[in-house]
Formats: sequence, C-alpha cells, structure tokens
Amino acid sequence: MFPQTAPRTTDCLRPAPDGSGPAESATRFAPGPAATLARCRELVEPALRDAVRGLHPEPGRIAAHAFGWCDTDGRPSAGSGGKGVRPALAVLGAEAVEAGADVAVPAAVAIELIHTFSLMHDDIMDGDERRRHRDSSWKAFGTGPAVLAGDALFALAVRTVAEVDDARGGPAVRQLASMLAELVHGQADDVRFETRPWTGRDAVSLAEYRAMATRKTGALLGCATALGPVLAGAPARLSDALAQAGREWGLAFQAIDDVLGIWGDPAVTGKPVHSDLRRGKKTLPVLAATAANPSLGPRLERLLGGEAPPDEAGVKCAADLIERAGGRERALREARAWVVAARDRLRAAPLVTPRVDELVALSELLLDRQV
Repeated sequence: MFPQTAPRTTDCLRPAPDGSGPAESATRFAPGPAATLARCRELVEPALRDAVRGLHPEPGRIAAHAFGWCDTDGRPSAGSGGKGVRPALAVLGAEAVEAGADVAVPAAVAIELIHTFSLMHDDIMDGDERRRHRDSSWKAFGTGPAVLAGDALFALAVRTVAEVDDARGGPAVRQLASMLAELVHGQADDVRFETRPWTGRDAVSLAEYRAMATRKTGALLGCATALGPVLAGAPARLSDALAQAGREWGLAFQAIDDVLGIWGDPAVTGKPVHSDLRRGKKTLPVLAATAANPSLGPRLERLLGGEAPPDEAGVKCAADLIERAGGRERALREARAWVVAARDRLRAAPLVTPRVDELVALSELLLDRQV
C-alpha cells in the first residue's frame, strides 16, 4: 500500500531511540487526549515514515526535517513535528463508525502529508523563517528545494490513498481532491485579504472571513475526520456528520490561531508578537473589533496601512485597540462555540460513543494553545 523502496536508508526515518517515536508505555500511562494521541501515533507513524522513505533522497531529507525527525544534516532528532491531531482524527473517525483502526492508516498518512506540505508552502508565501522552533524548510534548504519537497508530499498523499486495494480508494481520492481544491481556494483568499483595505466598501467582512477559514482550515480537518470512514465504506450520513464536525473544529482552530498571531508568546508560537498585524492580515479579532466599533477601521488604516512597514509603537497600539474593542474576547468565544457545536453534532449521530468521547476530548486541545 505504501512505497517500500528507497534509493538509500535514512536513519532519521526510524523512530528515535529516546522514546519520541511510537511507544507502548505512552499509550499505557498517558491520560486522556495524550493517551489517544500516543495510541494513534503508534499506529500511524511507522507507515508515515515508510511512505516518506520512498521519496527521492533530497525531498525525503527535507520532509524528514519538516516532520521533526532529523536535523538539517539528516541526523536523527528527538521529538516530532507536532502532536499528530489530524492523523488521530482520521483513526478515531474510522473507529467511530465501527471500523478497525488499521483501515484508517492510509487516510491518516495522507492527511499528515497534506498538512505538512501546506505548512511548507505557507511558510514560503508568508516569509516565515521559523516553524516549531526550528528553521522552516525554505530557510533551512532554500526556496526551490522546499517547494519541490512540498510537491513531493502532495503527490505522495494522493498516491497513498489511490493505492488502497479496493473500490473505496476512488471515493477517498475524490474526497481528498475536493479538500485540496478548497484548501487552495481558502489560502488564496487569505493572501488576497492582506491587500484589501481596513475600512470602506472593499473591507473584508466577517462572512468572507468565515468562508475563507472554512476552506483554508476547516476543509483539512473535515477531511481528516471523514476520510477514515470513507475508506471504511461508512454510510454517507455518518461520514458527513464527522466531516462537518471537523470543519467546525477547523474554524475554532483558525480563531485561536488568529489570537496567537497577534498576542501569542513568541517562546510558544516561534513567531514574533503581533506578526499578523505587521503583515496586514484581516483575522477574526480584527474583523470582530471593527464590526463592533466601525470607527476603529480608519485608525487601523492609519497605523498599519501605509506603504512602509508599521513601526513597533503603531503595531502595539493597534493590538491594544483591537483588544479594547473586544476582538480578542469575541474570537475566543467563537472558538468555544464552534467546538461545542461539533460536540453536539457528533453526540446526536449514531456513532460509537467512546470514540466520540475521545474526539470531543481531543477537540479541547484546539482551545488550549497558550492563549
């Protein structure tokens, strides 16, 4: 099912000896969401490493660095590239429709490949030099090699699902393709919003923001939660309920990301404080604040909208104005509402209750991100 051959063996594609790879002890003793993530990581990570091992050595090395498996020289590193929430959603989604967890492994691998590909390309578009407290791929290896590595992960994700050896691979590929089209659409809107004015008829509306976030972030989480059930041949009503819950989690995740993009601790986010304001991003706290106080738009235009980059004092003043107008509080409140909506949706569907409980517990991690 997954590529098994490679031009060379890369040590960093094997689980790290310090226990940062799959570990039975983590599954046995870690409580709550941590145990869920450990269990799913133990199932998915070997297949993910096998898949990446099948790439050309150079894109494979860049990908392994992006996943946190090795340093820039290819030496194995402790830790990983993230919590593994998206692959866990794929596994739990399949289990929620009474399928075996192993059915979801191709979906989980594909989702993590797509997620990492999108981060690599996002960092290039945004000029972000740091990702998870290390150099981003383009900063470490150059823009061209990072683009190529991202493309390789994208192609590998589609191949991973397409090679499922039954009639369910076709519907899963269509689901993946639809998600990718939405993701690109949402990302294009997000980039375009940066050049839209802060006020007036052409200013970004809250409705436009929500449509963008549903595509850019919600589509991936919705696909993550539904792709395992699709591979399992679940009834459409169940996979659709899981997909919609995932979209709502995506909106929550984006809202928290927007808060962190203005007020996040650089020691936690790896990015400078107020970074989104410096780039002119029209995020939920900004739009909520200007909707509540229309006079704020012209002030933000003066502080942030000039041809020259805004100075530190202007950016800090803008952040304070947005917070005083209720933008931060509104974003956090909406994030919580979307998580609750997803919870209620899943509990109303005829799904396996313990797996729904795990999904709900996992969704709380979206809100607990140092805000």
